[in-house]
Amino acid sequence: MTPAQRSATPARASSAGLLLYRQGARGWEVLLVHPGGPFWRKRDAGAWSIPKGAPEPGEDDAAAALREFREETGSLPAGTPVPLGRIRQKAGKEVVAFALHGDFDPATLRSNTFELEWPPHSGRLQAFPEVDRAEWFDLDAAREKLIEGQRPLIQRLQDWLRAAG
Repeated sequence: MTPAQRSATPARASSAGLLLYRQGARGWEVLLVHPGGPFWRKRDAGAWSIPKGAPEPGEDDAAAALREFREETGSLPAGTPVPLGRIRQKAGKEVVAFALHGDFDPATLRSNTFELEWPPHSGRLQAFPEVDRAEWFDLDAAREKLIEGQRPLIQRLQDWLRAAG
């Protein structure tokens, strides 16, 4: 979604996101993304997220999660997303999350961009990637990297993996 579309679309209090997972050499791993732009540049622990964004009008949450993954990474994983439920982040935004088994090479990351006046009050608009990097993390490391409100998704994924057996 372009910034112009975002401003023309009424704000929604929820996002849909995808937690891509795979079996790695040290066990289960998840793909997380780091937000782009100057505000996040020096933040690491507690700054990463699952790829997510607002559903388009009439779009179901699973389709929105897949679309947002494609927009933020440049790749569309195959398969049917598994619901992980809703979480509420500190600022009150709800995230409807889905898990999907798949793979992605972080070196191929191609994120959409957004414009921001930077430096502040300079009158200069600069384009920044919505996501500036992606990385696979084992589940313990993912808990440390994720923003606090999304950390329960790791336990939900683990519970689902155990139940799916």
